[in-house]
Amino acid sequence: MTLFLLALLALLASMIGTVTGFGVSMVMVPVLLLFFPLPTTLLLVGVIHWFEDVWKLVLFREGVRWKLLLLFSVPGSVFTLLGARIVLASSGEQMLPWLAWFLIAYVFFLFLHPSFKIRPRPAVAAVGGALSGFAAGLLGIGGAIRGAFLSAFDLPKAVYLATGGAVGLIVDSVRLGAYVQGGFVLPSTLLFGLGLFIPASFLGAFLGRRLVARIPQKQFRTVVAVFLLAVAVRLLLV
Repeated sequence: MTLFLLALLALLASMIGTVTGFGVSMVMVPVLLLFFPLPTTLLLVGVIHWFEDVWKLVLFREGVRWKLLLLFSVPGSVFTLLGARIVLASSGEQMLPWLAWFLIAYVFFLFLHPSFKIRPRPAVAAVGGALSGFAAGLLGIGGAIRGAFLSAFDLPKAVYLATGGAVGLIVDSVRLGAYVQGGFVLPSTLLFGLGLFIPASFLGAFLGRRLVARIPQKQFRTVVAVFLLAVAVRLLLV
């Protein structure tokens, strides 16, 4: 896969990830696993994802809900370390179908119960943070679970995206440190390519922000649910 195609993938993934709040991982990880081993995929996408988290904070900084950030990020950081240690010891790819079926069940539940809302209780946010952190460390794709919990709170668009980005920045920092400490390294070609991938991710986030502004608040939750379903189907095909 050429550096140009990877940069294009980063741009598209960042745009989609910004609109949905999932981050680039939900698009990039399933695609890159077709070309690279899991350790390389997790580290490369993790770095791009970290920068995309920064872009979200820059573009949607007025929406951070600090209490939710704390409730998601503290258990998320602990459990992302657990997930990273498992993947360092063995492959976590066998968990992908389980994650996919969880997302499919959640989406169908949302369509059957469109008015359903999770009450913004601390315990609920902590569980969402723990589950998404574990999935992020193990598979690099915790954004879908985080998005599932955050979207159930039916938050305003800016709050949803900014809070998700802030949580992702903390969790990604922890798991990237664990990956590097555990011996994950990028080939020199991909290290050089980061000079293309990171600016591409910013452009994608910028375009995604403009697209978010065009989506009515009442339809935003449905848009997120549709993307969750698409990601789940894609994970089943990996």
